[in-house]
Amino acid sequence: MNIEMLTNYFSQYGIIVFFIIIFLEYLNVPGLAAGIVMPLAGVWAANERVGFFTAIFISVIAGLLGSLVLYFIGRIGGEIFLKKLIQKFPNQEKMINSKLDYLRQKGSIGVFISKLIPMARTLIEIPAGVLKIDFMKYFWSASLGILVWNSIFIGSGYIFGEAVFQKLTFL
Repeated sequence: MNIEMLTNYFSQYGIIVFFIIIFLEYLNVPGLAAGIVMPLAGVWAANERVGFFTAIFISVIAGLLGSLVLYFIGRIGGEIFLKKLIQKFPNQEKMINSKLDYLRQKGSIGVFISKLIPMARTLIEIPAGVLKIDFMKYFWSASLGILVWNSIFIGSGYIFGEAVFQKLTFL
C-alpha cells in the first residue's frame, strides 16, 4: 500500500477503514508500516475534523484487538507454532529463545517496553501468549504501550503532517 492509496481509503471510507488498517497493522500484515499508517491517520483525523483524541481512542482499540488476537494464538497454539518456526528456520532459535527469556525476566514490563520498539511491538504477543503472561497484566501493559506509540505517531501526523505533505508536493 502506498501513501496515496491509504489517503484515498481514509477519505472515502472514514473511521471504518481507519480502524481496519490499524487492526491489520497490529496483526503484522506485510505492507502496513506504522511509520506510514499512523502519521497518515493523524493527517486524516486533522483534515476530517475527527479529533485527535477520537483518532487515538479508535487506534488503541484497533491495536489492542490485533494484539489480543496474536496473544491468544500464542496462548492456544504458540508452542507448536514456535517449534515449527524453529524447525523451518533453525538459525532463528537463538533470537526466539532470547525474546522468551526477556519476557520471562521482565513479564508485563517487557510487553510494555516491547510495544515501544519497532518490529518487537507487533512480534511480542505470540511469545507473551506462549509464556501465558497473566492476561490482565498483559492487557494493561499492552494498552499503555499502544497508547504511547500511537499517540506519538498519530500526533506527529496530526500536528506536522499537512506541512510535510505541502513540502513533498514541491519536490
